[in-house]
Amino acid sequence: MNDLSAFPITRKWPARHPDWLQLYSLPTPNGVKVSILLEELGLPYEAHRVSFETRDQFSPEFLSLNPNNKIPAILDPSGPGGQPLALWESGAILIYLAEKSGRFLPQDPAARFETLQWLMFQMGGIGPMFGQVGFFHLYGGKDFEDKRPRDRYVAESARLLGVLDQRLQGRDWIMGDQYTIADIAILPWVRNLVEHYGAGELVDYPRFAQVQRVLSAWLQRPAVQRGLNMPPRG
Repeated sequence: MNDLSAFPITRKWPARHPDWLQLYSLPTPNGVKVSILLEELGLPYEAHRVSFETRDQFSPEFLSLNPNNKIPAILDPSGPGGQPLALWESGAILIYLAEKSGRFLPQDPAARFETLQWLMFQMGGIGPMFGQVGFFHLYGGKDFEDKRPRDRYVAESARLLGVLDQRLQGRDWIMGDQYTIADIAILPWVRNLVEHYGAGELVDYPRFAQVQRVLSAWLQRPAVQRGLNMPPRG
C-alpha cells in the first residue's frame, strides 16, 4: 500500500481507506461520469465532496492536484507501476479507468478509436454547448435582454442531438450492443440538459426519439443510479 500523505489534497480530504481510489467531485454532468464508471466497474473508492459553495476548488489542497480548479479529479494509489497517480479531466479519467480495467473500451483497434471519437464528441461539443444553454437559460445569463447568444447555443445543441439521434438509430448504445465510456460521457449531459436545465422545449427534445430511448434504458442501470448521487449531498 502506498502512502498518500505526500499529496496535500489528503490534508483537506483525509483518506479513510488509502488503498482505495480517491475521487474528488460533485454530482455534475462531468463529475458523475467518473462515479458512474467506478460503480459499473465495482471498484472500491472514496468519494470526497468538493463544495462550490465554500470554493473548495480554489483551496491550495485541491489546486495541488488540479491546478485548473475543476472537478472531477482522482488519486489512484495503485497507478502505473504500482505508484500513486493523480489525474484530472473527466475524459482522461474515463480512458484511464477503462484501460486499467479492460472494460467499457473495445479492444479492437477500430472500435476503440470510434469509441474515443464519440467521447471527444462529448468533450468538444455536447459538454460546452449544453453547458452554455444552461448558463443562458437557467443561470447568470437568463436575464440578458439579448437572446441571440442563448439561441445560438440552443441551435447548436439541437444539431448535436440530431447527430446523436441518427447514430443511435437501430443501436442499443452508441457502439451498438456494447456499452462503453462514450455512453457514460454523453448521457449525463443529455439528462442534465432536459431535467436540470429544463431546456427540453427549447431544443425540441421530443423529436429525438432514439436519444430518449437510450437515455431511458441507461437510467435503469443500477450503477448509473448509484453514480448519479456521488458524492452524497451532505
